Amino acid sequence: MKKICVLERGWVLVGDLDKEGDEYFLTNGHVIRQWGTTEGLGQLAMHGVQPRTKLDKIPLTRFHKNQLIFSLACEESKWK
Repeated sequence: MKKICVLERGWVLVGDLDKEGDEYFLTNGHVIRQWGTTEGLGQLAMHGVQPRTKLDKIPLTRFHKNQLIFSLACEESKWK
């Protein structure tokens, strides 16, 4: 399931999130460098990339469960 993940130290990632033990794995991921929204991350989750959104592609990324502050489920059809 595609999710926006807010991590420690200000990292905001989006991608397909899976969990194994204490580790999360993000595939097909991007760093959200610039939200480009008028209504915050919820707007991105519900409506997908906006004209001013800037994404940076990243390889398979893993992080410990304690680094995840919160995540937002994305409307899959808007993130194609």
